[in-house]
Amino acid sequence: MNFQPLGNRVLVKKVEAATTTASGIIIPDNASEKPSQGEIVAVSKEVKTLVDGNRVLFGKFAGNEVSLDGEKYLVIDTDDIFGIIQ
Repeated sequence: MNFQPLGNRVLVKKVEAATTTASGIIIPDNASEKPSQGEIVAVSKEVKTLVDGNRVLFGKFAGNEVSLDGEKYLVIDTDDIFGIIQ
């Protein structure tokens, strides 16, 4: 894949959160209003605070979904990223 985001944007591979509790109860997507997590796979030249491989937290409805090489990614503006997960 060869994709270079422009402006203050990053390309993120969404990481799905666990949808079951420790006791095995399944939690439907619409019951969860938690932010989403993802791993940055490409960063625009303008972005200085994030790098490839950072795991980030962003809003549930942030970004635009794109399909590259058969995989789904999100193009997210850095203003929609809440922070880096360490």
